Amino acid sequence: MDFKELQRLFISSDNSIRTAMKCVDRGSCGIALVVDKEKRLSGTITDGDVRRAVLAGTDLESPVSELLSRKITTQYPKPVTAPVGAKRELLLEILRQNELRQLPVLDDEGRVVDLIMLDDLIPTQDLPLQAVIMAGGMGTRLMPLTEDLPKPMLPVGGRPLMERVIEQLRQVGVRRVNVTTHYKPEKISDHFGDGSSFGVELNYVNEDRPLGTGGALGLMDAPKEPTLVINGDILTQVDFRAMLTYHQEHKAVMTIAVRRYDIKVPYGVIECEGAHVCALKEKPQMHLLVNAGVYLLEPKVYEFIPNGEHFNMTDLIQWLLDSDQIVASFPIIEYWLDIGQLEDYERAQNDICSGRGNLKA
Repeated sequence: MDFKELQRLFISSDNSIRTAMKCVDRGSCGIALVVDKEKRLSGTITDGDVRRAVLAGTDLESPVSELLSRKITTQYPKPVTAPVGAKRELLLEILRQNELRQLPVLDDEGRVVDLIMLDDLIPTQDLPLQAVIMAGGMGTRLMPLTEDLPKPMLPVGGRPLMERVIEQLRQVGVRRVNVTTHYKPEKISDHFGDGSSFGVELNYVNEDRPLGTGGALGLMDAPKEPTLVINGDILTQVDFRAMLTYHQEHKAVMTIAVRRYDIKVPYGVIECEGAHVCALKEKPQMHLLVNAGVYLLEPKVYEFIPNGEHFNMTDLIQWLLDSDQIVASFPIIEYWLDIGQLEDYERAQNDICSGRGNLKA
């Protein structure tokens, strides 16, 4: 890696976790390197470290040193590294033995001189999954924009929103994409055809009547590999590779992408035990995790999906939980926007124009 590019991944232990999160996202390497003034490595903050911090409700303004101290009790209390000059075979062995994607290279003084990525040593492979884009909604909250177009076909930055979703899938190696349709399906099929012009293989699943947010899955044959399901009205830069790795690490049958949502209560909140006041919190802020409309499903999940019946993803989640299946949550730290209302659509256009969240026109 070019040293100037490598330096963009450097942070100090007193930087905030939010700074580390931005560094992980900015470098597109899934890692931030914690170094001292002499560029000696003292720790690493990975994509997974940041997402687990979000799940734990950690204050993102806390110092990175707090995350490093937590890692002392994990599988890798110290960074796994390689010496400068190590052969390709040794680098591959270290990466594979430790199931890592990134490997810092240090000189004799412990200074970071390079970062080896697994993708640098092994050509990037297609992700072993298929995708489903839910594009059947009528988009009533976006009227009059959706009078003649289904919501996923609304232009964002000069091209349909769904075109951006398909491009993102293609870039990470997802080639087989199912599109569920209901409202004005010809607008979608006429634009995308069989998908060959967009580098994917498209299959259309039309709902004769609305089947809910998950019912269309029951119209498809159960796949042999995991399925990535994404709502067709979402603009995001979520890392699908990281999500699949996270899903596999947690041995989940279903992983739900979630987004942190903060609510500032404008009043003093009284906590009571019966009639007795036990605490007062003045205008507290609540940290919630909301459903972000992106899911990973194992083939086993299809056993819980009825055929041709109205069925929501929330029903599926509850059925899996009631059956003691492992359902994981994957916090999105990248750009994410649900284009459900007119103000969301306007924001999407502005974000594209400004390049916010690495979005490009």
